[in-house]
Amino acid sequence: MSAETLAAAAARPADRDPGAARPVFEGPRVVELLNRTRETLAVVAAPSWPRPGLLAVPAGAGRPGGVVVAELPPVRAQRLGDASFCAVHGTRWPYVAGEMANGIATVELVTAMARAGMLGFFGAAGLRVGAVEREVGRLAAALGERPNWGVNLIHSPGEPRTETAVADLLVARRVPAVSASAFMELTPAVVRVSAHGLTRDAQGRVRRSARIFAKVSRTEVAAAFMAPAPAPLLRALVEQGRLTADEAELAGRVPVAEDVTVEADSGGHTDNRPLVTLVPEMLALAEAAAREHGYDRSIRVGAAGGLGTPAAVAAAFALGAAYVLTGSVNQAALESGLSVDAKRMLAEAGPADVVMAPAADMFELGVRLQVLRRGSMFAFRAERLYQIYAAHAGWTQVAPLVRGKVEREIFRASYDAVWEETRRFWLARDPEQAARGERDPRHQMALVFRWYLGMASRWAIGGAAERRADYQIWCGPAMGAFNRWVAGGFLADPAERSVVQIARNLLEGAAVVTRAQQARCHGVAVPAAGFGYVPRLLGDETETESWAGARG
Repeated sequence: MSAETLAAAAARPADRDPGAARPVFEGPRVVELLNRTRETLAVVAAPSWPRPGLLAVPAGAGRPGGVVVAELPPVRAQRLGDASFCAVHGTRWPYVAGEMANGIATVELVTAMARAGMLGFFGAAGLRVGAVEREVGRLAAALGERPNWGVNLIHSPGEPRTETAVADLLVARRVPAVSASAFMELTPAVVRVSAHGLTRDAQGRVRRSARIFAKVSRTEVAAAFMAPAPAPLLRALVEQGRLTADEAELAGRVPVAEDVTVEADSGGHTDNRPLVTLVPEMLALAEAAAREHGYDRSIRVGAAGGLGTPAAVAAAFALGAAYVLTGSVNQAALESGLSVDAKRMLAEAGPADVVMAPAADMFELGVRLQVLRRGSMFAFRAERLYQIYAAHAGWTQVAPLVRGKVEREIFRASYDAVWEETRRFWLARDPEQAARGERDPRHQMALVFRWYLGMASRWAIGGAAERRADYQIWCGPAMGAFNRWVAGGFLADPAERSVVQIARNLLEGAAVVTRAQQARCHGVAVPAAGFGYVPRLLGDETETESWAGARG
């Protein structure tokens, strides 16, 4: 129905059209109409009315003298982001479940997301290469040739061999999407994953074998991923036989990553920067990179960090995000690899129940990550260990009183016993680390302290009740915001939190919030409840549209 037809209908006297709908002006009825996101709504106004009213178009006309001043088309959750994201990655929704390390983002989680028309990344960081290979095999068997799943490749400056081995595995198994996280600079491993398998299609466009998602929070890192791979790195990979000359030539024509995920105040590795600052900055950087290098397609910028409510997701899309990526909220999902006990702790968290703590993988560099504070002493104990490390050249230089307290309260074992366990671990994973620990007392102390940081995550995954006070649970403020949003509804119960229901409700809610802002822009008095959304059990819409997107 056109705006002109609606205007004519609205001008008809009510007694000539007794079945005509009357617009609503405020209160619960406005909220109810805003929730009907798949319908067209009309904003109707008249000089004698104090404010414009709202009515559903299919219901009919307006009040005497009223005319339609705006028509609000449907707002579909599938179309909140960039359409090219769904086309390239073979998804129905512009939504990604991020890679929670140590396998917390499980095969089951990634599979559920893919079959629901979204995209998920397996959390390979922290796992042995053999374990990653086994889980990638399970994913490939479950999802076949689908393009909408992937695996994490984390930057490991302390373990470059492991980073390279995982990259080689991802190339060999033809994993369709790879999320590169925590990179401070480009490495041969990530460049090889990006460039391997590059070809030209019939139209001369460069096609990728694996699609790289770069998770970034700094412009200098983002700029490196948005540019073509550096020529010296490409030449070295060709000389080593790890890339062909043709692949290297094509890699010089495309960005290392065509999808760049802006990571704001997230769980795990984060710079705690606000999304509203980062996204516009990265969008401008992406546009400048495309112009400078003459790319034939745009670099997509996604948003992550702090996304635990429909309003936050709607805000990310309003900023210009092509897609959204969630992390913290998925740790509480049924498919998450966290223990039931740890999920219960997450379900009790508030927005302020988070704190920064030393990171196990970059401990010596002083890098920190965001974790759950409520119910755990991990952050404070890990910080104590880092302060000891920073101030001493070796364990024997630490005061005896401090050593005893660390062994009793943090290790619950002697330093020597922990070192022996740590040494055996590194002999199997990277013997050079063990050998260096034997030679260098300070490095040995770092490895022992990292034992605690690494085990704290595994205790949370395994549900080691006796170490509950030491659980390391990566978490951002989005988790607390999510808990407040779902309080009183079916998602308040951790047993109901499937990763797909979390995603679908966040997206449907974001559509409602977007619709509410549209109505308010045209003068409708939208109550605060209009910018909310009550979670509901949404029907199964998996497999309803083709997932076979265009590989780009």
